[in-house]
Amino acid sequence: MTPVTLLFLAVSMSADAFAASISKGAELKRPRFHHALGIGLVFGIIEAITPLLGWVAGVASQRFVQAWDHWVAFTLLSAIGLHMMYAALKKEDKIEHRKQTLWLLVLTAIATSLDAMAVGASLAFIDADIIATSLAIGLATTVMTSIGTLLGHKFGQFVGHWAELIGGIVLIGIGVMVLIQHTGIL
Repeated sequence: MTPVTLLFLAVSMSADAFAASISKGAELKRPRFHHALGIGLVFGIIEAITPLLGWVAGVASQRFVQAWDHWVAFTLLSAIGLHMMYAALKKEDKIEHRKQTLWLLVLTAIATSLDAMAVGASLAFIDADIIATSLAIGLATTVMTSIGTLLGHKFGQFVGHWAELIGGIVLIGIGVMVLIQHTGIL
Protein backbone atom coordinates (compact mmCIF):
# COMPACT_ATOMS: atom_id res chain seq x y z
CA MET A 1 0.00 0.00 0.00
CA THR A 2 1.46 3.36 -1.02
CA PRO A 3 1.73 6.22 1.48
CA VAL A 4 -0.95 8.16 -0.43
CA THR A 5 -3.32 5.18 -0.34
CA LEU A 6 -2.60 4.75 3.37
CA LEU A 7 -3.40 8.42 3.96
CA PHE A 8 -6.67 8.18 2.02
CA LEU A 9 -7.60 4.99 3.87
CA ALA A 10 -6.84 6.53 7.28
CA VAL A 11 -8.83 9.68 6.54
CA SER A 12 -11.78 7.78 5.05
CA MET A 13 -11.89 5.40 8.02
CA SER A 14 -12.01 8.46 10.27
CA ALA A 15 -14.90 10.11 8.41
CA ASP A 16 -17.73 8.54 10.40
CA ALA A 17 -15.93 9.27 13.69
CA PHE A 18 -15.44 12.86 12.47
CA ALA A 19 -19.17 13.13 11.74
CA ALA A 20 -20.00 11.73 15.19
CA SER A 21 -17.55 14.12 16.85
CA ILE A 22 -19.23 17.09 15.20
CA SER A 23 -22.43 15.98 16.87
CA LYS A 24 -20.58 15.59 20.18
CA GLY A 25 -19.13 19.10 19.80
CA ALA A 26 -22.58 20.51 19.08
CA GLU A 27 -23.89 18.86 22.24
CA LEU A 28 -21.10 20.42 24.32
CA LYS A 29 -21.98 23.93 23.10
CA ARG A 30 -18.46 25.38 23.63
CA PRO A 31 -15.98 22.50 23.80
CA ARG A 32 -12.53 23.23 25.20
CA PHE A 33 -9.34 21.90 23.62
CA HIS A 34 -8.66 19.33 26.38
CA HIS A 35 -12.24 18.06 26.06
CA ALA A 36 -11.89 17.75 22.29
CA LEU A 37 -8.53 16.00 22.61
CA GLY A 38 -9.97 13.55 25.16
CA ILE A 39 -12.83 12.68 22.80
CA GLY A 40 -10.31 12.38 19.96
CA LEU A 41 -8.12 10.00 21.95
CA VAL A 42 -11.05 7.74 22.87
CA PHE A 43 -12.12 7.51 19.24
CA GLY A 44 -8.53 7.21 17.98
CA ILE A 45 -7.50 4.40 20.31
CA ILE A 46 -10.59 2.35 19.57
CA GLU A 47 -10.28 3.05 15.84
CA ALA A 48 -6.62 1.90 15.93
CA ILE A 49 -7.44 -1.37 17.73
CA THR A 50 -10.33 -2.54 15.56
CA PRO A 51 -8.36 -2.96 12.28
CA LEU A 52 -5.90 -5.12 14.22
CA LEU A 53 -8.75 -7.33 15.40
CA GLY A 54 -10.13 -7.54 11.88
CA TRP A 55 -6.69 -8.32 10.49
CA VAL A 56 -6.26 -11.20 12.93
CA ALA A 57 -9.60 -12.63 11.78
CA GLY A 58 -8.60 -12.09 8.14
CA VAL A 59 -5.26 -13.87 8.59
CA ALA A 60 -7.02 -16.78 10.31
CA SER A 61 -9.37 -17.20 7.35
CA GLN A 62 -6.88 -16.32 4.61
CA ARG A 63 -5.93 -19.86 3.65
CA PHE A 64 -9.59 -20.62 2.97
CA VAL A 65 -10.12 -17.71 0.59
CA GLN A 66 -6.67 -17.14 -0.90
CA ALA A 67 -7.74 -17.72 -4.51
CA TRP A 68 -10.33 -14.94 -4.37
CA ASP A 69 -8.99 -12.72 -1.59
CA HIS A 70 -8.91 -9.63 -3.82
CA TRP A 71 -12.64 -10.06 -4.45
CA VAL A 72 -13.23 -10.33 -0.69
CA ALA A 73 -11.24 -7.13 -0.08
CA PHE A 74 -13.07 -5.33 -2.91
CA THR A 75 -16.48 -6.50 -1.68
CA LEU A 76 -15.83 -5.57 1.97
CA LEU A 77 -14.40 -2.14 1.15
CA SER A 78 -17.18 -1.41 -1.34
CA ALA A 79 -19.91 -2.57 1.05
CA ILE A 80 -18.50 -0.42 3.85
CA GLY A 81 -18.16 2.53 1.49
CA LEU A 82 -21.73 2.15 0.23
CA HIS A 83 -23.01 1.85 3.80
CA MET A 84 -21.17 5.03 4.80
CA MET A 85 -22.63 6.86 1.80
CA TYR A 86 -26.14 5.57 2.59
CA ALA A 87 -25.80 6.57 6.25
CA ALA A 88 -24.57 10.02 5.27
CA LEU A 89 -27.51 10.58 2.94
CA LYS A 90 -30.16 9.23 5.35
CA LYS A 91 -29.14 11.23 8.44
CA GLU A 92 -31.53 13.82 9.72
CA ASP A 93 -30.35 17.41 9.83
CA LYS A 94 -31.19 17.98 13.48
CA ILE A 95 -28.66 17.26 16.18
CA GLU A 96 -29.91 15.28 19.10
CA HIS A 97 -28.80 16.60 22.49
CA ARG A 98 -27.86 13.93 25.03
CA LYS A 99 -25.93 13.96 28.26
CA GLN A 100 -22.26 13.22 27.65
CA THR A 101 -20.96 10.14 29.47
CA LEU A 102 -17.80 8.13 29.01
CA TRP A 103 -19.82 4.98 28.25
CA LEU A 104 -21.84 6.73 25.57
CA LEU A 105 -18.61 8.07 24.08
CA VAL A 106 -16.98 4.62 24.07
CA LEU A 107 -20.09 3.01 22.56
CA THR A 108 -20.20 5.66 19.85
CA ALA A 109 -16.50 5.11 19.14
CA ILE A 110 -17.02 1.34 18.89
CA ALA A 111 -20.01 1.79 16.59
CA THR A 112 -18.05 4.06 14.26
CA SER A 113 -15.03 1.73 14.25
CA LEU A 114 -16.73 -1.49 13.19
CA ASP A 115 -16.04 -0.61 9.57
CA ALA A 116 -12.33 -0.39 10.44
CA MET A 117 -12.51 -3.98 11.69
CA ALA A 118 -13.85 -5.13 8.33
CA VAL A 119 -11.18 -3.09 6.55
CA GLY A 120 -8.55 -4.73 8.75
CA ALA A 121 -9.85 -8.14 7.66
CA SER A 122 -9.64 -7.13 4.02
CA LEU A 123 -6.09 -5.82 4.51
CA ALA A 124 -5.00 -9.27 5.66
CA PHE A 125 -5.78 -10.52 2.17
CA ILE A 126 -3.49 -8.02 0.45
CA ASP A 127 -0.54 -8.27 2.88
CA ALA A 128 -0.75 -4.64 4.01
CA ASP A 129 1.37 -3.40 6.92
CA ILE A 130 -1.34 -3.59 9.57
CA ILE A 131 0.68 -1.84 12.29
CA ALA A 132 1.35 1.23 10.12
CA THR A 133 -2.24 1.16 8.89
CA SER A 134 -3.72 0.92 12.39
CA LEU A 135 -1.48 3.68 13.69
CA ALA A 136 -2.37 5.90 10.72
CA ILE A 137 -6.09 5.26 11.21
CA GLY A 138 -5.81 5.91 14.96
CA LEU A 139 -3.83 9.12 14.47
CA ALA A 140 -6.13 10.41 11.72
CA THR A 141 -9.16 9.61 13.85
CA THR A 142 -7.70 11.36 16.90
CA VAL A 143 -6.92 14.49 14.90
CA MET A 144 -10.17 14.53 12.93
CA THR A 145 -12.44 13.88 15.92
CA SER A 146 -10.64 16.50 18.01
CA ILE A 147 -11.13 19.04 15.23
CA GLY A 148 -14.71 17.85 14.65
CA THR A 149 -15.52 18.31 18.33
CA LEU A 150 -14.15 21.85 18.29
CA LEU A 151 -16.03 22.72 15.09
CA GLY A 152 -19.24 20.96 16.10
CA HIS A 153 -20.91 23.86 17.78
CA LYS A 154 -20.47 26.04 14.65
CA PHE A 155 -20.96 23.67 11.73
CA GLY A 156 -22.74 20.69 13.32
CA GLN A 157 -25.38 19.61 10.89
CA PHE A 158 -23.65 20.66 7.66
CA VAL A 159 -20.17 19.11 7.66
CA GLY A 160 -20.82 15.62 9.06
CA HIS A 161 -22.88 14.39 6.11
CA TRP A 162 -20.22 15.36 3.57
CA ALA A 163 -17.33 13.84 5.53
CA GLU A 164 -19.01 10.46 5.72
CA LEU A 165 -20.13 10.59 2.07
CA ILE A 166 -16.61 11.38 0.83
CA GLY A 167 -15.13 8.70 3.12
CA GLY A 168 -17.46 6.12 1.57
CA ILE A 169 -16.45 7.13 -1.95
CA VAL A 170 -12.76 6.86 -1.04
CA LEU A 171 -13.22 3.35 0.41
CA ILE A 172 -14.94 2.19 -2.78
CA GLY A 173 -12.05 3.69 -4.76
CA ILE A 174 -9.50 1.78 -2.68
CA GLY A 175 -11.50 -1.43 -3.20
CA VAL A 176 -11.46 -0.86 -6.96
CA MET A 177 -7.68 -0.23 -6.84
CA VAL A 178 -7.17 -3.53 -4.98
CA LEU A 179 -9.24 -5.37 -7.59
CA ILE A 180 -7.37 -3.74 -10.47
CA GLN A 181 -3.95 -4.53 -8.95
CA HIS A 182 -4.75 -8.19 -8.33
CA THR A 183 -6.63 -8.95 -11.53
CA GLY A 184 -4.48 -6.86 -13.87
CA ILE A 185 -7.56 -5.35 -15.53
CA LEU A 186 -5.75 -2.11 -16.43
